[in-house]
Amino acid sequence: MNSRLRHWREAATVLLVAGTLGRLPRSPLGPFDYELLLLQRSSRSGFMPSAHVFPGGLVEAADFSADWLRLLPAAPHCGLGLVRPPLLGSARSPLFATDRQQLGSPVPGEVAFRICAIRETFEEAGILLLVPGPGPAEGDAPATPLPAERLPPAAELDEWRRRVQEDPVCFLQLCRHLGCVPNIWALHEWSNWLTPAGRAGGRRYDTAFYLCCLQQRPPRTSQDDREVTAFLWSSPAEAIECFKSQEIWIAPPQFYELCRLCNFSSLSQLYKFSSQRALEGCERWMPVTLHASDGYVQLLPGDELYPENPDYTGEKKVVMTTDKKIEDLMKEGSVFHRIVIKNINNLAVHVNIQAKHKHLNPLMINSDCSNCSSRL
Repeated sequence: MNSRLRHWREAATVLLVAGTLGRLPRSPLGPFDYELLLLQRSSRSGFMPSAHVFPGGLVEAADFSADWLRLLPAAPHCGLGLVRPPLLGSARSPLFATDRQQLGSPVPGEVAFRICAIRETFEEAGILLLVPGPGPAEGDAPATPLPAERLPPAAELDEWRRRVQEDPVCFLQLCRHLGCVPNIWALHEWSNWLTPAGRAGGRRYDTAFYLCCLQQRPPRTSQDDREVTAFLWSSPAEAIECFKSQEIWIAPPQFYELCRLCNFSSLSQLYKFSSQRALEGCERWMPVTLHASDGYVQLLPGDELYPENPDYTGEKKVVMTTDKKIEDLMKEGSVFHRIVIKNINNLAVHVNIQAKHKHLNPLMINSDCSNCSSRL
């Protein structure tokens, strides 16, 4: 949508969590009363093949269609809470700060990116995050999934899903047909990740991460057997243990966010935190890879080794390398915001900087199944 950001394609994803019914998942951190949805990408995918990811995908022109404003509450923000102005010396992420009207759409980014995440969740997992009527959704609690009686028969819903996959414009048509609107108010701004420069394959994304809390699982979840070949509902801690045991593979940004969710074993606590914190906005993070002699370190803003002027474009072909081992880098350092990668299933998050925007740092689960703070 934003041609000026030519190095990235804009995308949106959602950390979709739902209360469990009659089961408290067990983990090294104790019981969680909610689970999170992970989708396994096809092995034929050109980006992160076979990885377990959060639902989401590329923003389409249909997500910015002015026709949405005829269904949603009044512009400019359609009933969404306004993010507070950035503190002095900081700035709103360009993904959210870009004036979309200058790019030809009256729909603000905060609305369009949420519509994208909701549409992609339907395409990939068959889940409709909708609310009856024009909205906004009411209440100060996790959202209620659209009841089964409001959904079309399975065969009809599958046909709508196919149509939306073929043409994103059909998602708006589906909402009109059901007398519903995307529940954009249930999605809370969580984080903003840029794909690192120099990534193999060259695909780079500027992705808005949202968090959505549901009181219970939706009545139906199913993979599309195209982009997605399997799905998994799991507590964050259990998902990390599955990753460590090599049952699944999770990319570093998703691993980081799972560790951040481990601060919350209660759905109500997570909902309260996310809904209040979202009004503070978030930072834009681009990991910078440092190649060590025995692995990699993905440096994040605030780390003492993070470049003062990182190469956002990738055109400079800058490669950070060291002959030191990761253990030596950790012993010599003192200010950390990094993901240490020994191999694809051996990741560790090390953070001792103060989180910005009233966020929380990740909670790291050690390989011996004990837990520790992020070295605050």
